[in-house]
Amino acid sequence: MRRFNPAPFIAVAAAVAFVAGPAAAHARLVGTTPAPDSTVAATRSISLTFSERSVPAFSGFDVVDAAGEKVAIRTSVAEDGRTLTGTLARPLAAGAYRIDWRIASSDGHRMTGSYTFTVR
Repeated sequence: MRRFNPAPFIAVAAAVAFVAGPAAAHARLVGTTPAPDSTVAATRSISLTFSERSVPAFSGFDVVDAAGEKVAIRTSVAEDGRTLTGTLARPLAAGAYRIDWRIASSDGHRMTGSYTFTVR
């Protein structure tokens, strides 16, 4: 009678997990300017950097003021595909702001998030 040896199955499962791991990862927000919860001087530029390339048609962010109104901003995606930059027509006035971001990575996963900062 042959005994069942689970070693080959464990090896295959580990290989699948190792290969699928990076592909299953979601884009994470890894850097921002201004930083979350920071207080900054008036700014005309906002940048968000993610852990992987984005699909520009489905990625971007909004700047929302303390009254809940969206601030007009023109966004672009850097050549690396990971950094979204927004340019404002004029510097932000003093007050609290929220960034509502959305990103679709090349693997099709969509993520959203938000953070706040203050302009003095």
